[in-house]
Amino acid sequence: MEERVQKIIANAGMCSRRKAEELIQEGRVKVNGKVITIGSKADADKDKIIADGKEVGRSRKVYLAFNKPGDCLTTLHDPAGRKTILNYVRLDERVIPVGRLDFKTEGLLFLTNDGDFANNVMHPRYEVEKTYIATLEKPFVVTHIERLKKGMEIEGIKTSPAKVRFASPEKNIIEITIHEGRNRIVRRMMEELGYTVKRLVRIKIGNVELGNVQPGKFRKMGYSEVKQFMR
Repeated sequence: MEERVQKIIANAGMCSRRKAEELIQEGRVKVNGKVITIGSKADADKDKIIADGKEVGRSRKVYLAFNKPGDCLTTLHDPAGRKTILNYVRLDERVIPVGRLDFKTEGLLFLTNDGDFANNVMHPRYEVEKTYIATLEKPFVVTHIERLKKGMEIEGIKTSPAKVRFASPEKNIIEITIHEGRNRIVRRMMEELGYTVKRLVRIKIGNVELGNVQPGKFRKMGYSEVKQFMR
């Protein structure tokens, strides 16, 4: 089946779709020996596709639920030598993280080589819910729950309504569910309300739960878990 070449390259796990488009625009992609342009299509099972000097094949689709430790960058390489996902995940297939968790934040992170799946999870229009457990330096005030539920302004942009409940008798641990992907948004909401987040763990994306996967480990996602994000 023919597809746009940039999509084939991204789905093969070689790079993002945007980067694939850049390679095509720069004349660094060939199909059956001919340099192509944006919009060109090919059949990954029949055509020979060369991107940046490397042959592109149709990869086996990989969907992983990874428990990111707190000392791990959500990237594949760090010039400063800090630990990245690749310090924990060793596979034949090249996978990319779906979205980001900041350096200190722990928990559930999807890894895949399926660009369409990644886009469906991350795109704001699908409003995929993410649930976190936040440990605070002091008890959370009940009235602040209403502020989070109604939405609050962060740097001039109002947040979408969040779901919040207490997760400890001392009320210094809360469970918060959001569907926004802005950088450090949970920490920034807590800071706006006057709290310091001591620990932040993402435990759920959509209906996929972290479960008993240990930090630095991963598991393959089940068919029903993957299917919920297919549009």
